[in-house]
Amino acid sequence: MSLHLTLIGIGTGNPEHLTLQAIRAINRQDVILIPQKGEGKTDLAGLRRAICDEVLSNEVTQIVAFDLPVRDEEIHDYRARVDSWHDAIAHAWQKAMAQHPDARHVALLVWGDPSLYDSTLRIAARLDPAPVLEVIPGITSLHALTAAHAIAVNDIGAPFVVTTGRRLRDEGWPQGVDTAVVMLDAGSAFAALDPEGIDIWWGAYVGMPEQIICKGALAEVGDQITALRAKARARHGWIMDIYILRRT
Repeated sequence: MSLHLTLIGIGTGNPEHLTLQAIRAINRQDVILIPQKGEGKTDLAGLRRAICDEVLSNEVTQIVAFDLPVRDEEIHDYRARVDSWHDAIAHAWQKAMAQHPDARHVALLVWGDPSLYDSTLRIAARLDPAPVLEVIPGITSLHALTAAHAIAVNDIGAPFVVTTGRRLRDEGWPQGVDTAVVMLDAGSAFAALDPEGIDIWWGAYVGMPEQIICKGALAEVGDQITALRAKARARHGWIMDIYILRRT
């Protein structure tokens, strides 16, 4: 029988973000894999376990932890570094699943949604033999951010771009749009921009009890956000943040 692998979008850490579809999918599994990201990030695994404690009623389902590989920073080419990392993660998945050879339904709980700036689908494509794949959509950090600030991400009839902090820092403002959503920012990439005429809506740990949000003219609140970010990272040992930039 083929392995059935389910990628379940779980929102941003709040069990109330789970859809009914996600809850039912969690309870269909033989095994749920939970990555352990190392010292300082144990609460990420803890949040996944807390979600399972909240909604898992199937006593047969096993929770299996595995160590998530780290990227090899000595590989200088960014794409090659990420590809090597994804190969290692796929191997870690298969090693964890091999411990339960009778399991036919295995799931991973994915922050936000498996299809928006997440590599879980690309990693799943590396598995051999290929599993039967099912994707359960989830609330993304972008949804949680716009809800927290009670805003719409776009102006009427206007496009927007979803990009990364690295690209914003290296390439500047995206061409052809007045609104940019920035994810996966290693550290205040907005500081590389001329702040005049730009508004920002920022949030960290959006949807979680630790949520922090800030908004305003970038020239006025940029330094404040950088300080909030550094303080929160030092406190928790990790940070997930996202922001919207808009030219006014």
